[in-house]
Amino acid sequence: MKCTTLMTGLIMLCTVCCATAAATAPQLPKYQSWKKSIRKVVTDKKSLFYGIHYIYADSKALKGYKAGNKFPEGSRIVVEHFNIKGDNSTVDGPKNMVVLMKKDKTQKSTGGWLYAGYTADGKPSRLDPVKNCFECHQKEVAGRDYVFSSSADF
Repeated sequence: MKCTTLMTGLIMLCTVCCATAAATAPQLPKYQSWKKSIRKVVTDKKSLFYGIHYIYADSKALKGYKAGNKFPEGSRIVVEHFNIKGDNSTVDGPKNMVVLMKKDKTQKSTGGWLYAGYTADGKPSRLDPVKNCFECHQKEVAGRDYVFSSSADF
């Protein structure tokens, strides 16, 4: 009896943990058909953003960019991060990460944005949305609706 109760409790705990993890990192949208930015290269190896980046914006996010970085609810921005291949920054190396930002007014602790990180193959990563994302966005671009990129990037 105790074993069955313990097993039921463990199953329930795993279900809650999985549901919580899924809630913090929604399924990565099919973003490849969205508007794609110009190629961005950061060659400073000390930078958190060292590598090559492409930004994708859905139609709502494009409206936000055109409005001077005032994004409507539901806007989605995806950033693909690639390694630099060797010492040649003109060549995209392998993809190393994908990040999603979604305008969501319920996300009070991150300025009204949901941040989610994914591995190169689109599986949720262990990205901490406050520590890994929002702290820098808040410090650097709070006056731009917490978005680094602009319409000039597209």
